[in-house]
Amino acid sequence: MEYILPILSFFFFLFILLLKRLIGKWPSKFNLPPSPAWSLPVIGHLHLLKPPLHRTLHSLSQSLGGAPIFRLRLGNRVAIVVSSLSVAEECFTTNDVVLADRPKFTFGRLVEYNCTTMATTSYGDHWRNLRRIGAIEIFSSHRLDSFLRIRKDEIQHLILCLSKNSQYEFAKVELRSLFGNFNINNILRMIAGKRFYGDGTEHDDDAKRMRLLLDEAVSSAGFGHASDYIPFLRWFTHYEKRVKKLAVRIDEFLQGLVDEKRAQKEKGNTMIDHLLSLQETQPDYYTDVTLKGLVVVMIFAGNVTLTRTLEWAMLNLLNHPEVLKKARIEIDTKIGLDRLIDESDTKNLPYLQCIVAEIFRLYPAAPLLAPHRATDDCVVGGYDFPRGTTLIVNACAIHRDPEIWEEPEKFKPERFEKEGEDKKLMPFGMGRRACPGSGLAQRVVSLALGSMIQCFEWERVGEEFVGISEATTMRPATPLQAMCRARPIVHKILNDFA
Repeated sequence: MEYILPILSFFFFLFILLLKRLIGKWPSKFNLPPSPAWSLPVIGHLHLLKPPLHRTLHSLSQSLGGAPIFRLRLGNRVAIVVSSLSVAEECFTTNDVVLADRPKFTFGRLVEYNCTTMATTSYGDHWRNLRRIGAIEIFSSHRLDSFLRIRKDEIQHLILCLSKNSQYEFAKVELRSLFGNFNINNILRMIAGKRFYGDGTEHDDDAKRMRLLLDEAVSSAGFGHASDYIPFLRWFTHYEKRVKKLAVRIDEFLQGLVDEKRAQKEKGNTMIDHLLSLQETQPDYYTDVTLKGLVVVMIFAGNVTLTRTLEWAMLNLLNHPEVLKKARIEIDTKIGLDRLIDESDTKNLPYLQCIVAEIFRLYPAAPLLAPHRATDDCVVGGYDFPRGTTLIVNACAIHRDPEIWEEPEKFKPERFEKEGEDKKLMPFGMGRRACPGSGLAQRVVSLALGSMIQCFEWERVGEEFVGISEATTMRPATPLQAMCRARPIVHKILNDFA
């Protein structure tokens, strides 16, 4: 019996191989984009996909003469990769409805409640309702304004952490963990009204649990596992079993947040409080699964995006002290030295906004936009997109396209002083399925970055430039370290905070 499965798999492999060879001889009725020549039986182009994926896809585009659109066969799926701004705009305007669906992957099925979250669910009534809830209960200007006190409080905690050993002389700080703690606290206080880091021992176990869940989720998510494209590989890999265990732990954590808020007699102003109120009026729709699905997207997407963006921003400011100095002069001139920068100030700091835009351009937290799926045949860029095709937009390649950006590899915030340049950006996607949290991200990044520029002097740890190489995901290869020294304004802030 133990040999039956491998034997069946072998014959299944031969059958698929023969079928692929026969199909390959038939003429296609579609006008398809060009495709790399190195497609293998069964696996297609999967063997070409090496991390970081956005770099690999850009290289494949260049191997096809800089093709703005090309096709890959990934096991039993077909994907079309877009690396052109004009073609991407065509996808999310003319064909926005047809391409509004999502492909299904094991991670979404197991962790995101059978692909029913706002990020993974199919385009339709359920998605529209989730999007409406997000727009009203989470990301509306009124709701974000109501959480302003949390963001300001967490900024003060961040300043306090940075100033512990740097009030009178330069001290070395490791920024990735500080940014991660800052973002988790900010998001979890909005969601559930509790801090996870920096409160002594009260939430130490929850904090460690949260950190492990985040790290495992990020490493397991993305554009799917090989078994999502070659289903019989599920019999030979432990991926699905590992994700199932992760899903149980994540669900227990999320259910704990919901139950804790439900048990409180007095209702607060958190996201879960508002969702529980909706549950009381429509219990059949606003089930705990729906609530947890909204929460899990906020936690995983929000933390990764903001932490990586802040780390890349500080890394580039350290490597370009002239940009840092110019931003500090702007803040000192317009805000002064007697008070901490406020969120409402950031819109009157154009150079700071240019820095944020340039970071979003060079280092989008999602260098490949969340994949889309065609629900019907359509035409994009003069080529046919057959129904069921997966669409992959390489935002990183578009943001560094020399045809639309001058010196695209250079960190140059001044480029955004030209009106309309920000319209070329897509760090949060495009169309109806663009990330609804872009407004929150803009607020948090601008306020946090502005506060660190205003409150501290910054230098590199050594004389050499900080390395800008990236890991398999869009973040610096090593956690960022820097030297910082508190400016006089910090003493006033600390006194007020005390």
